Amino acid sequence: MLPQLPLRFSSYRKMAAAWLLLLAACMGPAASLYFHIGETEKKCFIEEIPDETMVIGNYRTQLYDKQREEYLPATPGLGMLVEVKDPDDKVILSRQYGSEGRFIFTSHTPGEHQICLHSNSTKFSLFAGGMLRVHLDIQVGEHANDYAQIAAKDKLSELQLRVRQLIEQVEQIQKEQNYQRWREERFRQTSESTNQRVLWWSIAQTLILVAIGVWQMRHLKSFFEAKKLV
Repeated sequence: MLPQLPLRFSSYRKMAAAWLLLLAACMGPAASLYFHIGETEKKCFIEEIPDETMVIGNYRTQLYDKQREEYLPATPGLGMLVEVKDPDDKVILSRQYGSEGRFIFTSHTPGEHQICLHSNSTKFSLFAGGMLRVHLDIQVGEHANDYAQIAAKDKLSELQLRVRQLIEQVEQIQKEQNYQRWREERFRQTSESTNQRVLWWSIAQTLILVAIGVWQMRHLKSFFEAKKLV
């Protein structure tokens, strides 16, 4: 029986790539949520997004019916203003939509993006002072792609479509890794800057204490000389 040879480095890389693809295949899209807002209330959400990543948001609104005591679909006259800011507080999207809408934007700077929604202020006769329920679904990266439409447009087979999905998922994982490296670098720079400031503050405190000590000694010496005690 031939002895079992150790695996080559390329074999380890193939195994790691296979596990990475399996992990990417198991990753699911972001979960949906809903929230309530008042007439003049504004709701904002923070989403950490890598650079050059497409984000798609879908929302629909419901108004509370006091007679039926349940939420019903809002009338088309009720609009929603969607505003998106990048980590530099620069507005990259600001647009008025209807009671149901879909907004799309692409991040150009990695970091925390602020997504804000609030109802318009000209249709509050429809609001009648009640609460508005907003259902929001945000898809980031490759989860924002409509693969059924892509397959129909490019005439891809099921296997080709699955390979394309895995490739785009791996690319998204690489973007996430680059973003985490960027965050780590920023954290390291902040830590180094803080440590340097603490060092200089400690040196300044020491110099101040030495100066106060010298001044006290000179003051006491002058006091004793004035009293002719020395």
